[in-house]
Amino acid sequence: MTSKLLRRFNLASQVILLSFVGCTLAWAQDGKKQPATSGDQVSTANAYGADHSVSRGAAVPAGLDPDYVIGPDDVLSVHVWKEPDIGGKMPVRSDGKITLPLLGDIQASGLTPARLQVVITQRLSDFINNPQVVVAVEQMNSRQFTVMGEVQHPGSFPLTHTTRVMDALAIAGGFRDFAKVKKIHIMRRTAEGGTQTIPFNYREVVQGHKFAQNIELQAGDTVVVP
Repeated sequence: MTSKLLRRFNLASQVILLSFVGCTLAWAQDGKKQPATSGDQVSTANAYGADHSVSRGAAVPAGLDPDYVIGPDDVLSVHVWKEPDIGGKMPVRSDGKITLPLLGDIQASGLTPARLQVVITQRLSDFINNPQVVVAVEQMNSRQFTVMGEVQHPGSFPLTHTTRVMDALAIAGGFRDFAKVKKIHIMRRTAEGGTQTIPFNYREVVQGHKFAQNIELQAGDTVVVP
């Protein structure tokens, strides 16, 4: 009788102890700092104090304007459902055209991806019943701007949406230590084939003076930071 009572007592003690340990472990886990999730993002501080998240080297930035107009040297992706031999990745030639099986040359330059998709769909309808076509821009090489000189990340960047000089400086990572921020200038091609030089005084703009200098960039513009 005594041995049975002892066994029951020991069993009850073990259950209580395990329950206590489990609660302690749960409390300890709750007290730990949770790691950052994959959705956390580190942003690059732009040239004028705000955060400006950038992704360099991406073929198509996330903020692609749906009204983006295709141009020469862009790389397109054309997919036709159940017809893998018709589509694929292809560059837009200097004459603004692409070539597809069955269709031959198609004018792509000057159209949005959505409009080109309609054109291809209509022409394929002569050969395929109810064709399903998807057109996407893989690389935007026709509309770019360049930042060069005393910035952290000089280079060429896709011009996918409205971008002003201050935005461009932020995308390029801000200035290096000895940048002459009062003598920045923008080089722009003219319709006559020449080059226009537009001055930009960073110091004046950040101080709220002559903010009109913060012009919208055009395709082919080069921002020079001496």
